[in-house]
Amino acid sequence: MLCPDIRALRYDLDAAERLAEAKGLALAIGVVIVHSAILPVRQMQPNTLFGSGQVENIGIWCEQHEAELVIVDGALTPIQQRNLEDRLKRKVIDRTGLILEIFGERAATAEGRLQVELAHLDYQQSRLVRSWTHLERQRGGFGFLGGPGETQIEADRRMIRQRMGRLRRELDQVRKTRQLHRDRRGRAPWPVVALVGYTNAGKSTLFNRLTGAGVLAEDLLFATLDPTMRAIGLPGVEKAILSDTVGFISDLPTQLVAAFRATLEEVTAADVICHVRDMANPSHAAQKKQVLEVLSDLGVVDAETGASAIPILEVWNKSDLLDAERLEELREAGEGQGAVILSAATGKGVDLLEAELARLLTGGAQEVSFLLPLSDGRKIAWLHAHGDVLGEEDAGEGDEGPMRRLTVRLNPKELGQFASLD
Repeated sequence: MLCPDIRALRYDLDAAERLAEAKGLALAIGVVIVHSAILPVRQMQPNTLFGSGQVENIGIWCEQHEAELVIVDGALTPIQQRNLEDRLKRKVIDRTGLILEIFGERAATAEGRLQVELAHLDYQQSRLVRSWTHLERQRGGFGFLGGPGETQIEADRRMIRQRMGRLRRELDQVRKTRQLHRDRRGRAPWPVVALVGYTNAGKSTLFNRLTGAGVLAEDLLFATLDPTMRAIGLPGVEKAILSDTVGFISDLPTQLVAAFRATLEEVTAADVICHVRDMANPSHAAQKKQVLEVLSDLGVVDAETGASAIPILEVWNKSDLLDAERLEELREAGEGQGAVILSAATGKGVDLLEAELARLLTGGAQEVSFLLPLSDGRKIAWLHAHGDVLGEEDAGEGDEGPMRRLTVRLNPKELGQFASLD
């Protein structure tokens, strides 16, 4: 496990924190780490990234520890990857390849597998380097002139492009289906709460605590890949939909951001976003920045002002891992920022979260009086089913027969849904 400390680049996490995160990624797919190191790279070498002396040292470490795989926590060009494999006589993968391996192992749904395969193919397409001799075989020529024929590498690229085209069409259909589901939920009266956060912040543990579901919740990076939705009850809110999403991470490969956009778009349809943060992690501030950058890419947060189109509630998780002094500091800071401090593992503070979510979801509710003909049973029944009916009385005769007056408390979303019944 190698973490290049590249002076020419700026990272939110320092080299030691990045190395710890990379080791967590490797452990997430069962890699046994026999050695890890931070290597300063003052000038990137185009052929190998590292200097010749550093590559020699890496080879010595591999021999000493009998390592079979070398992981570089950074981006390697196809040439750099091939040259390192030639010099070290071992398989070499970079950060993108490692994350793709995790996603490939964890994807459970058909949609998740489609997204991962598309990201894999996009990555592999760039790895087809002409100097890989097994890809240089030629096939027969076509056309009137005969020509030199189609090399194996060109054939592989063409097959990859064709497969990627099919996957993109299938994912476009998935995106349309998701939009239909969102539209259907939008016509329903139930608000949606989305859990977002850095990977391993405790989103799935909190999801299970609130819903009683059995979603995989382990101390692993990217334990959740496929979005999960469950109904929950909140004080004063009969029913809400809670959505658990894939965790974010620094330097998430662009292939995965594009492939998982259909999944991440679920966040944009939420009424409230819960940003779950691991406050026991020393890098929680840098992790928050990464999450906000992804939300900005989705159009939820304005990159310049930081303003959000959807209310964002910060949930400061893992309070059970903090000492009393640190916890008191958080309480003081949380009061000023409107954050909820809790432990999803123990359940302490979850009731405060439920109360705050209920307040946010019902904050815009208003009392409205409706005069409806008694014969319009559909609208009367809708108000009873979806609103908080405060009063109901006969209102005499009208043009359409006996009338009924109802005083109902509705939030803006419900009010719009009622208006669409006409």
